[in-house]
Amino acid sequence: MADQLIVRIDPELKNKASRLAKTEGKSLSEMIRKLLEDYIKSRDIGGYIDNLWDKIGEKMKDKGYTEKNIDSVIREVRKNK
Repeated sequence: MADQLIVRIDPELKNKASRLAKTEGKSLSEMIRKLLEDYIKSRDIGGYIDNLWDKIGEKMKDKGYTEKNIDSVIREVRKNK
């Protein structure tokens, strides 16, 4: 079972958030969980680095590089700097 978290917010903010969640077909809890997940994901350096490695891998595949080419690609990039 998920843990509970108690957060104190202004009643007006809660009402606006509840209305917005309803228009999106979500509960307030669902909306807040998603917002918190997105916030953490956008600030998690580990996730950022993993995403960066994925992008580098995709670019290398697009250029036709394979695992066999990695060392030569690294040397080439370092030589050009």
